[in-house]
Amino acid sequence: MNTKMTTVQLISHSPEQTQRLGIHLGKLAQAGDVFLLTGNLGSGKTCLTQGIAWGLYVKEYAFSPSFVIVREYHGRLPLYHVDFYRLDRVEEIVDLGLDEYLYGKGVCVVEWAEKGIAVLPKEHFLINLSYISDIDRSISFEPKGHRYTQLLKSLNLDLKTWS
Repeated sequence: MNTKMTTVQLISHSPEQTQRLGIHLGKLAQAGDVFLLTGNLGSGKTCLTQGIAWGLYVKEYAFSPSFVIVREYHGRLPLYHVDFYRLDRVEEIVDLGLDEYLYGKGVCVVEWAEKGIAVLPKEHFLINLSYISDIDRSISFEPKGHRYTQLLKSLNLDLKTWS
């Protein structure tokens, strides 16, 4: 049995295209899903999260929660938008007591997840965003676990329509 995880890489040519990709993720999202977003400042993590929120039929505009760590939005499922940007040590992340979000009945999106990867759920959907140019971004998806491998397959079928 081949247990190697597949990584899929896409190019987004605008913030709006990144948001549309997020909408597809949000529509496919299920209760308990954990999306871990990594990438440099301004690489599109919040744009992707906004799209995920819209795909979950959240009416509010999803802002970066950098100053409050966690924002909760309500749509088809709760969206827990977590941001580790201002945290420097993994102990700070552990002390937050995020289990109700990470293992709850909503969808959890964590920005700057690389800061806490060691204490986050082992099964997750890792999404890395990186710069190519002023507006172009490389977005790579790495599923960790069966649920996320299936999600990637479903997303892959949908990619014809996201651009």
